[in-house]
Amino acid sequence: MRTAVLVSGGGTNLQALIDAKERGEMPHVGLSLVVSGTPGAYALARAARAGIPSVTAARRGYPDQAAYDRALVEILRARDIECVVLAGFLTILGEGFISAYRGRILNIHPSLIPAFCGKGMYGLKVHEAALARGVKLAGATVHLADETPDGGEILAQKAVEVLDGDTPETLQRRVMEQAEWVLLPRTLEQLCERWSQ
Repeated sequence: MRTAVLVSGGGTNLQALIDAKERGEMPHVGLSLVVSGTPGAYALARAARAGIPSVTAARRGYPDQAAYDRALVEILRARDIECVVLAGFLTILGEGFISAYRGRILNIHPSLIPAFCGKGMYGLKVHEAALARGVKLAGATVHLADETPDGGEILAQKAVEVLDGDTPETLQRRVMEQAEWVLLPRTLEQLCERWSQ
């Protein structure tokens, strides 16, 4: 299935998808497009190295949310995209985009939803909040995206132990390695296999 990965930064989850594809673990997934919400994001270099076409579409270049949603949908439809993965995409998507791909938008979030999620909870902020709360387990969640930030049906979760002496950075890295980079390729492949039948 022709899949677009939407990114904003370094693209570590994009790289996990590229690596899984190269290992033959995602036969039903076609990594067909990378869309960056940030000009010059390092994820674009990862896409180029993997031979995946990419475009940049920054929210500030559009007058309102509806116009941005329409532009993104046009970009994806022009390339026959069937499935969307939000992999560190920090721009909120509106109803226009969600309705165009409803049920076909996966998001990866670095916590065990419903903990440490919602508006303003992304990146290191999630891990800072988890450590401040003193939780013993962190983790990641793959879910279908809807109009609510970090809402939508939960598809997969994986817990990661919080260790004594963890910093937000060490916890973030372990959650990526042990949960995000495992869950996202596996869940995407399972869905694309089901949808392609």
